[in-house]
Amino acid sequence: MQADATRRLPFEDGQFYLAYSNSLIEHLPPADRPAFAAEVKRVASKWWVQTPAFGFPLEPHALLPAAHWLPPVIRRRYWRLGVAGDWEEISLLRRAELVELFGEPVIAERIGPLAKSWIAVRA
Repeated sequence: MQADATRRLPFEDGQFYLAYSNSLIEHLPPADRPAFAAEVKRVASKWWVQTPAFGFPLEPHALLPAAHWLPPVIRRRYWRLGVAGDWEEISLLRRAELVELFGEPVIAERIGPLAKSWIAVRA
């Protein structure tokens, strides 16, 4: 079965105990993220949603320093130097964006003092 998690999924409200999303939401267009968050919250009573942190200096898909901070026209050329392969428009999230979508708590997965990723959790 294929389904689009930004549209109504073929599941009943609260059908799942846990919804798990690992490094997906940054691949969705920002305009589609509220619909994705609403579906996660609709189908599951608990969730764990992880995404790479915008503030971390290494872009985690291409493994390039500061790639995600560049304007897309420059980023597209720089992307070819990384390991990610073909260009994909990826928009990393800030903590506040994840809080807006899922509420608190949003916790940091850290490397030293830096937040490498954000995780929205409803336990």
